[in-house]
Parts: sequence; structure tokens; C-alpha cells
Amino acid sequence: MLDAIGRLWVLVETVGVGQVEVEIAGKADTTVVVVNPGWGDSVQANKAGLMEIADVFVINKADRKGVDETRRDLEQMLDLSDLPHEAWRPPIVPTIGSTGEGVEALWDVVQQHRAHISSTGELDRRRRFRLREELREIVARRLEQKAREICTGDRWDQLQDGVIERSLDPWSAADEMLKAVGA
Repeated sequence: MLDAIGRLWVLVETVGVGQVEVEIAGKADTTVVVVNPGWGDSVQANKAGLMEIADVFVINKADRKGVDETRRDLEQMLDLSDLPHEAWRPPIVPTIGSTGEGVEALWDVVQQHRAHISSTGELDRRRRFRLREELREIVARRLEQKAREICTGDRWDQLQDGVIERSLDPWSAADEMLKAVGA
């Protein structure tokens, strides 16, 4: 999907810590997880599964209290993770977004990650996985659309009534409807 933009680098920002971020990470070559000191973000990152998807951690607002504790929390969670010994260990980069401090170091780390996944074949593996998932999603959407089309009319009403009256089980009713599309 992002390949259609035609740019070498595409940045996607999400609104917080949750399932959406995990899904977006599946579509990215490099995932940067940003946490703030003293907000409990590092614990939230662990709960939301972001520890597993982060390629780089950023502690933004690094001029505030709690940076050392946040770094320690992230380091401990990484130590406890099941990363293979030879795997990329997500670096932790402090930044101050309001001044730009640390942004150059962050960019360097993102480029290092890109070089690493390119040299290990991980970049190709991730992209192949994404393309397979995209294809699967397209097929699923089209099947869902086809299901909506065939689940109408008199035959649908009869089968639905049969299931409601318990004279027909749902699986048999579904099989009957699928015969209409040759499945």
C-alpha cells in the first residue's frame, strides 16, 4: 500500500499505544516506538505488545524528569524479551522534539536498522510477508463482498428461516448458499 506513494521513505504516525500501532508496524520496514518519561509509556508499550514490534525506541522529551527510569525500564524489558542472540536489539534514542535535539542520532539509527535488515535478508522477508498478507486481505474482502451479494433473496430467506426454526443447521445452510458460487 505504501509502495504506491513512490517514495523511498514514508513516515506514518499513529495516535498512541494499541492494536492499531501493532497493525501499522506490520506494514513498515522500520518501526519507531516513541515513549515519554514519567508517563508510564514504557509499561504501556510492554502491555500493548510494542516491545515485540519496535525496531527503535525513542524517549522523547528527554529534558524532563524520569528519562533514566524510562530507559532502565525499556532496557529491562528488552533483556527479558526473547530476542535471538544475533537479532537486532532495538536501540533507545533520547530526543527533545521541541528543539530537535537527538533527531539526527535517531535518523542515523533508522538508517543503521535499514542497513541491517537489508544485509540479513530481513527486509525482503518482511516485504514478502506484507505482500502475502495484502493479497490475503484482498481475497477476504472480495469473498465478503460476494457473501453479501449471495445472502439475499428468496433462497437466503428460506435457508435463514430453516436455521431459525432449527430444521437446518447453520453449516448446511452456508454450504447450500456457497453452492451458488461454485464453492
